[in-house]
Amino acid sequence: MKAARKLHIWSTRLKDLRIQNNLSQSDVAKVIHCSQVSYGMYELGKRKIPVDKMVELAKYYHVSLDYLTGLSETF
Repeated sequence: MKAARKLHIWSTRLKDLRIQNNLSQSDVAKVIHCSQVSYGMYELGKRKIPVDKMVELAKYYHVSLDYLTGLSETF
């Protein structure tokens, strides 16, 4: 159950960051070199996002991996 909770946190944070930056799923998918469908699955929490792609997103959004994964409440 705890793993599902963490999955929800990072998928929610990915979506929130994308929306706050006025980006489409396709825009973000291009940044991490995947399809829009794959990225959509990450946001929905239906597919785990690879660590290297999380690192790319953390750099892109200027946030920590701890924030993206729910280990921290601050960027």
